[in-house]
Parts: sequence; structure tokens; C-alpha cells
Amino acid sequence: MPSIVKMDTILSDKISIRAIVVDGDKVYYGADKKRIGFKSLLNASKFERAISYDSLSFEFRSCAVTNNYVYFLNVGNPAVLYRFSKDLKVKEVVYTEKHEKVFYDSMQFWNDLEGIAVGDPTDNCMSIITTKDGGKTWNKIPCSQLPSVVDGEAAFAASNTNIVLKGNSVWIVSGGKKSRVFYSSDKGATWTYYETPIVQGEAMTGIFTADFHNEKIGFVAGGNYEKQTQNFQNKALTTDGGKTWKLVGENTGFGYASCVQFFPESNGNKLLSVGGTGVFASNDKGTTWTQLSADNSFHTIRFLNKTTAILAGKNKIVRMQFSE
Repeated sequence: MPSIVKMDTILSDKISIRAIVVDGDKVYYGADKKRIGFKSLLNASKFERAISYDSLSFEFRSCAVTNNYVYFLNVGNPAVLYRFSKDLKVKEVVYTEKHEKVFYDSMQFWNDLEGIAVGDPTDNCMSIITTKDGGKTWNKIPCSQLPSVVDGEAAFAASNTNIVLKGNSVWIVSGGKKSRVFYSSDKGATWTYYETPIVQGEAMTGIFTADFHNEKIGFVAGGNYEKQTQNFQNKALTTDGGKTWKLVGENTGFGYASCVQFFPESNGNKLLSVGGTGVFASNDKGTTWTQLSADNSFHTIRFLNKTTAILAGKNKIVRMQFSE
């Protein structure tokens, strides 16, 4: 089982961070109070700016990078998607959407040209926008091309992990009154959905986070945000690309989870999670878990390599190094 061998705080501030992305020697972050920025992994240098749009105080919970740009997307109405230069000094608005229900949760890119973002339903389907020109223009997929949602089904902007991309595939997870996995094998052209055994039926239940090791082995987690210690029906594994899910780690390990990620180069065996009951690790695809830290202030995780991860959340970004 992995253990923490070293931990250093690389950013400390009065801040809430739910979206990070590692790009070379930088960690880009989206935060509350209109703030975006990056922190160097090599030294103490950082850059941060507040983004104004009609004097609104945005919170950024979606962040993605390509070779040439960094993208940030806020939660709430109006939705405003920005494309920035890598130094964050030049920005342009590339997509806006106004609707009383608009609330975007997560964003990822397959490559330098093709990207996708997901938000809560404004109609009878999940809100899904895509780009094919490097984020310069975005188009919303019509509900006629997407599975319908049930009343009260949405997504959670907990850690920018509602979307997972592998190859041409994309998985999107939902929660609330219904908790499912929406799947496309062709970068969003056609869609289907799969049921999950994760707890659901209430506004704050369901899948909050997902990750895939490859196109077959995947993991979802979450639970009941209002019952943070409830550690059953909150973890599930797939070995067939999301078609079927099996509950694992029942009545053991973590409760509510905001983010789960596979350790790189672990053959899909090792997992790390953060959430309401601390930091946990598994080395058997989620069957058993060990608490590495009781710190429950982390919201999101991204790995640098097989033994180093960046964790961010309330008031800090931390680099954590693990034993193999």
C-alpha cells in the first residue's frame, strides 16, 4: 500500500481550488473570487489574476490545457469560457451561455484541437459543448442527439473530474436523483448511457468523480455529500469500459469523495482519493483502502508521475510524494 513519504505546500492562501491541471513545470488553477493562476513546481514563482466580466464574481471550477492555450470555465449563469495564453496575460472569451439553469462542471481536451465541457441540464439533457478548432469556437450538442435526463439528474463541480477521455472515448458522470455514466466512443458524435449502483435519489447523492486507467478499467466515487462518513454505495469499478459497474470497498475506506485518480503505471490497481474523510489509497482496484491522512480539506488531485501527486483544495496546493 502506498504511504506518504514527503509533503510540501507549494501554495498557501485564503482560496478555494477545485480545478487544477499540470503542464510541464506549472500547476494551473481555477479558484473562487474570480481568480486564476499558476504556480511553478521548480521555484517560488507564481502568477495570479482576477478575471472581471460585467463586474460578476466568478468561481472557476473547470480548467484544461493544450500545447498553446489554457482554458477556464466558470460555474453559474452566465457561463463564460476563456482561452488564455500560457502566461495567462492574454485572454479571449470563446463561449458564453446565459440561462437560469446554466452551470458547467468540467472540461477536458483530447488533443490541441478537440475539447469538451459538460454542465447541468438547461433542458432535458446534460449540457455538452465541444470544440474542433482548438477552443476558438464551441457548439452545444442538441438534446435530440443526447440521452434524456431524469428530473433532478445533474453533475457536481467538485474536482473537474466529471469527464474522462481515453483514445476517442469520453465518459461523463452524473449525480443527484439519478447517477449514471454517459458514454461516447466517437468524441461525442453519438451517445449511450449506463446505469450505476452508486447511491442516488437525493439532490446531493451520486457520482462526484471518475477516472479511467485505460478504455476498459474505470472507477467512480462520490456518495452522499450530506452524510460525509457514509462509506457504502460510494465506490464502483468497471472492467468493461463502463457498461457494468460493481460496488467495491463497501463499509470500508473513505466516505464522501470529491476526487479519485489512478496512480500512473500501476496497471489500474492503485487509486488515490480525497474528500470528506481524508486522503485514502488502495492497491487492489478499490477493494481495500488505507487512510494516508485525515486532512479533509483537499478537493482535487492530479498526478505528476507514479509517485508524485498535486492535491488542491481549501487554502492550499500541496505536492505529495508516495512510496511505491
